[in-house]
Amino acid sequence: MIKTKEIITTKNLNLWYGEKHVLQDINLSILSNKVTALIGPSGCGKSTLIRCFNRMNDVINNCRITGQVFFNENDIYGPSVDAVEIRKKVGMVFQKPNPFPKSIYENVAYGPRVQGVNDKKILDRLVEKSLHDAALWDEVHDRLYEPAMCLSGGQQQRLCIARSLAIEPEIILMDEPCSALDPIATAKIEDLIYDLKQHYTVIIVTHNMQQAARVSEYAAYMYLGKLIEYGETKQIFENPREELTENYITGRFG
Repeated sequence: MIKTKEIITTKNLNLWYGEKHVLQDINLSILSNKVTALIGPSGCGKSTLIRCFNRMNDVINNCRITGQVFFNENDIYGPSVDAVEIRKKVGMVFQKPNPFPKSIYENVAYGPRVQGVNDKKILDRLVEKSLHDAALWDEVHDRLYEPAMCLSGGQQQRLCIARSLAIEPEIILMDEPCSALDPIATAKIEDLIYDLKQHYTVIIVTHNMQQAARVSEYAAYMYLGKLIEYGETKQIFENPREELTENYITGRFG
């Protein structure tokens, strides 16, 4: 049995874009090798929060952050921390598939190459393993040098997941990874998420309540930049403690 630990912890996390206070006093602990879903209406801060976990908000002008984000008990916003090193450990999959205009092979090999891996045997092994882990190998193993753009939307999204896995992260962030996909492709991604938690921690932003209920073990409900409720998904959906959570889960607003 996989032993879990607190892998991401936020303490009094606040974030502003200029004068706009987007995240307000977020205190949250996320367990390793679990799937945690962030849910809530559009504009509540879900995507902004996960971008704090790999310091992607650093590249946004007029962004100011206070509080702490601990990754394996180390504050990733500490003065001596290299954001690039954090991003090697915290991969990201975006809302729309965004493969590079390269071959399937080179998409997956890109990250390791940037990190200095040039041995073809090692790259071959990493590419195969990553495509296997992303449940894509059987579909593309005989066409690795074809353009990634020739893949279907669902395959492109799994390729982007494979690209994230190739740098051997500990955490995979997924920002509405199925919103641009059809139901069949969505089901494949959801099955993949279930398998990934055996080796990775997955944090998914989703606007789809049914998807959150299907794929996650923990859920965090956010509203207007605040964390309203966090707990096991079953409890959040069946017995929410907060009226705001219940109103959202039952579809009264959102």
